[in-house]
Amino acid sequence: MRIPTATYRIQFNSEFKFADAKKITAYLAALGVSDLYASPIFKARTGSTHGYDVVDPTQLNPELGTEADFDALIAEIQQHQLGWLQDIVPNHMAYDSQNVWLMDVLENGSDSAYVEYFDIAWNAPFTDNKEPILAPMLGNFYGESLENGEIQLKYEQSGLTVNYYSLSLPLKLESYATFLTYNLGKLARTLGRRHPDFVKLLAILYILKNISADVVGKQRRQDQTEFVRGLLWELYEGNPEVKAFIDDNIKVFNGEPGNTESFNLLDKLLSEQFFRLSYWKVGAEEINYRRFFTVNELISVKVEELKVFNATHELIAKLVNEGKFTGLRIDHIDGLYDPTQYLERLREKVGDTYITVEKILQIGEDIPNYWQIQGTSGYDYLNYVNGLFCQKANRDKFDEIYRNLTGFITIFPDVVAEKKHLIIDKNLAGDIDNLSVLLKKIAGRYRYGNDFTLNGLKRAIAEVLTRFPIYCTYINAAGISEQDRQYIQAVIQAAKDGTPLLQNELNFIEKLFLLEYEPTLTQAEKDQWLYFVMRMQQYTGPLMAKGVEDTALYVYYRLLSLNEVGGEPDHFGMDLAEFHSFNQHRNQTWTHAMSATSTHDTKRGEDVRARINVLSEIPDEWQQQVRSWMELNRSYKTQHKNSIFPDRNDEYAFYQTLVGAYPFLESEINGFSDRVKEYMLKAIREAKVYTAWLRQNQTYEDACTSFVEAVLNQSENNQFLKEFLPFQKKVSYYGIFNSLSQTLLKSVSPGVPDFYQGTELWDLSLVDPDNRRPVDFEQRNSYLSEIKEKISTNISALISDLLATKEDGRIKLFLTHQILKARTKYLDVFQKGDYQPLEIRGKYQENIVAFARSFENTTAIAIAPRFLTSLIQPGEYPFGEVWQDTYIQIPAEIASKWEDTITHQNIQTDGKLPVADTLKEFPVALLIGQK
Repeated sequence: MRIPTATYRIQFNSEFKFADAKKITAYLAALGVSDLYASPIFKARTGSTHGYDVVDPTQLNPELGTEADFDALIAEIQQHQLGWLQDIVPNHMAYDSQNVWLMDVLENGSDSAYVEYFDIAWNAPFTDNKEPILAPMLGNFYGESLENGEIQLKYEQSGLTVNYYSLSLPLKLESYATFLTYNLGKLARTLGRRHPDFVKLLAILYILKNISADVVGKQRRQDQTEFVRGLLWELYEGNPEVKAFIDDNIKVFNGEPGNTESFNLLDKLLSEQFFRLSYWKVGAEEINYRRFFTVNELISVKVEELKVFNATHELIAKLVNEGKFTGLRIDHIDGLYDPTQYLERLREKVGDTYITVEKILQIGEDIPNYWQIQGTSGYDYLNYVNGLFCQKANRDKFDEIYRNLTGFITIFPDVVAEKKHLIIDKNLAGDIDNLSVLLKKIAGRYRYGNDFTLNGLKRAIAEVLTRFPIYCTYINAAGISEQDRQYIQAVIQAAKDGTPLLQNELNFIEKLFLLEYEPTLTQAEKDQWLYFVMRMQQYTGPLMAKGVEDTALYVYYRLLSLNEVGGEPDHFGMDLAEFHSFNQHRNQTWTHAMSATSTHDTKRGEDVRARINVLSEIPDEWQQQVRSWMELNRSYKTQHKNSIFPDRNDEYAFYQTLVGAYPFLESEINGFSDRVKEYMLKAIREAKVYTAWLRQNQTYEDACTSFVEAVLNQSENNQFLKEFLPFQKKVSYYGIFNSLSQTLLKSVSPGVPDFYQGTELWDLSLVDPDNRRPVDFEQRNSYLSEIKEKISTNISALISDLLATKEDGRIKLFLTHQILKARTKYLDVFQKGDYQPLEIRGKYQENIVAFARSFENTTAIAIAPRFLTSLIQPGEYPFGEVWQDTYIQIPAEIASKWEDTITHQNIQTDGKLPVADTLKEFPVALLIGQK
């Protein structure tokens, strides 16, 4: 197995193709990266900016280049001895006209060869649901869209399709009869009933009207479909009268806007289909296919079916076996019906290949130790290392500040519960209904469940889902783990405490989840119990994602740096002991898990968080500043009835965002206001308080965007900026040191450090799409070449220059390169070495994070400062005597002579390592010593 030394995430899209990646391969190798970590590269919906909306997993995305382009990139990658870690998407595909498998299902219904590929109601066991599959893609009500002429019938060589802008859905073959029999008499009079082409058309109608009775088997239907299509197209192309007949019918069926009755024919035709076009909002309540989270345009795949698994992973396995992919990252593992089974099959298919999973872990949670993987994709590490730089001692003060400045008094757990209920009511109502119907069928078989009402069961399911503290449990046919048992029992008890009137329903759900089968159950009944449990498990993750990540984190704003994917904002800061304990556990169990600090999905860039964390050190000054800003900017708000917009909570988040993301460089200020406006619009819609994606409130949105525009106006008369910028500059100064410490810790902690594209310079991005802007690799390559040259000639002069110009980010690039160079040289220390927290003593012992990694005769020591507002003034450096008597206790059994791999400074110790002697030239240190 190839274990990456360090990964570098690249977001492929039509603006950054295989050929573009080939150009930067040498740069990545020079930086010290060992593996390119690629966003999904399989055929996606045209224009996809991210690749997660796959339409065909059996081919590469042509928008990224040809197969030859890909092979040329792989050759370049391998020439530089890099690996390729590929992000794959087993959970879902795009609900799109380009998804040939799905279109086949919508055209042929249950006779489609691909009907078992998708998680639709037709495939649900223990039910007989054959209602049309919902197509909730309309931007307006169905009737209005139809009568506005937005839904149109078309005929091409591929057959009859119904079209709504870019959406094109095939009509089922049987319904061609409705279309072809309309006005057939006119064609008969034109051609004559004995004309060979008219006879052929009658033959087509005969086949269509008898297809259900005559066709046996999916292949036979496919043959009939191709025959009818081919013959009809032959008639259309070869006979002008037939062509005119079909074209005239298309025109008639498409109706005339303003003439309601003219749309009856198309309405009737659409009612015969295997799908049902609807307003997109209908999906929330009447969904009959599983989605990715609540996204109608992403339909889930039944990858638990072996033939589906094989079909969707054929190309992946081929590229692994050819050595082109050297690792896999699994997207949204918790969406799968049976993640454990999936990982077992994947391991069997790809052999001894590096595998990580996108798994969001809450504090204290762990992934199942029986999963045959190397670990997570790194969100757990992100939140632990980020918490180190939040001053935990100031929690109560920040509670007070938040309450006083905004009036917000709801504690975070209550916000989560409220927002989860909101998502259930507004976005997942249809999914919960489906679960309730299934549970009602199970309960109705037993005397103790016979009186449970559908409404009571629905409320009980909602309570259980709402109180789940984690993304997913992994109960399956093999049973339930002790960890999952504890989670289930705690959730049920919390639900009982909160809704005592549902005790009996909750007891029943607990019995199901704990797999406490009655001895009288048949195997079929046991299977139904288990199906309900595993099905319900598929919704705990989406509810956490939508209720917490995409709603609660945009409402609870005490300190924005803690509002991160997998984060817990009410956990204000991380004890050093917690961080060390996490690292020690990781080193013992998930040695090669990924360690991330920024990703394509993080809520804000790593250096934005680093700045905002500085606020946790200076609560009084922060409160004073915000009070002043609120007063200065009061006139920019909008009065609406009895309210003033934006509200104080959103305004408070806005100021934190400005402090965190305000550009270092003058050249980036011009577009900053637009970036913040886009961020604020997304934030207030995600919050779902005044406006939302489903019900946009133009008044509130306009008030927020005009407020941002006014506050950030770059005129000389802007009093806010005059007061804001000196404070922001101070915070950003300390934020630089947080960022450098964070970069060091990530790179040498147990695990594989992951670098999101462009973050080797300052990462002051906001949530997507802001964090997916193009990266200037030419600039980075130029910077790196200059840095490498100066390292070899006069590193002290280089460091002085980097410190003097730290705003351009080269100092972070230098640090990243130096660490990765050391990591590569002493790889066994970081991949096989132990982990030992080091004791810090002296006046500033709380301001240093230090640990050792040892393997055989070599030891690495990482030294990273934090909480520097109490140590130095802006413009000063945390070097030398400012550390006074602070020292690191070095165990006697390891080395006494050290080299700092960052500055090349040599250090001698006698068991005590004075920080003043170590941090002389650079803010962090990575020492290497050998016995």
